[in-house]
Amino acid sequence: MRQDPTAMEDTWLAQAKRLMALAETGQHFTKDPFDRERYDEIAVIARTMLADLGQVPLSRIDGLISEHAAGYATPSIDIRGAVICDGRILLVRERSDGKWAMPGGFADVGNSPAENIEREVWEEARLRVKAGHLYAVHHKARHPYPADVRDFYKLYFLCDVAGEAFPEAGPETSEAAFFAPENLPQLSLGRTIEADITAAFQAKAADEKITRFD
Repeated sequence: MRQDPTAMEDTWLAQAKRLMALAETGQHFTKDPFDRERYDEIAVIARTMLADLGQVPLSRIDGLISEHAAGYATPSIDIRGAVICDGRILLVRERSDGKWAMPGGFADVGNSPAENIEREVWEEARLRVKAGHLYAVHHKARHPYPADVRDFYKLYFLCDVAGEAFPEAGPETSEAAFFAPENLPQLSLGRTIEADITAAFQAKAADEKITRFD
């Protein structure tokens, strides 16, 4: 099922990101030195726009872009797992900001989406799970996450615990616990927003297993 296509992201930010993607793709494919100069100039303009829009130093934008994409620019993939037991959802506390999120992260090359989320839940919460149902595919920019100069597709899986449901913190997390939807801790909003958790409970309760997508 397709979600409302109304964009949440600021128009100028979206345009600057698109300009950056076009510049990176052109830099990767062009064989003409004059075209390369033009693409290099476009990339500088796009980076400057992103720095101005984010009110951050240009060096910070350069760092994000260089680690985000090289060659043909495509969105990164962020995968999140919804593990729901007895009316509560599993969340992990991120060491990076001290806030909570559904377990997950960047998809690793060489693993399927299901394998990625099963590994992430084990690494972050020490629970063995089985990915059961892909309940949502979101374009991050179309939802009310904090603005991000990078571009993401976010995949959400309902996961079933294979064994006992006693979570423990992993190397990248400081805590792991189950929470009722009416008693959520402070969320790490770049990773998980309350709407993601609401959607997880709705998907869990639904008789018909559908996938919502942008």
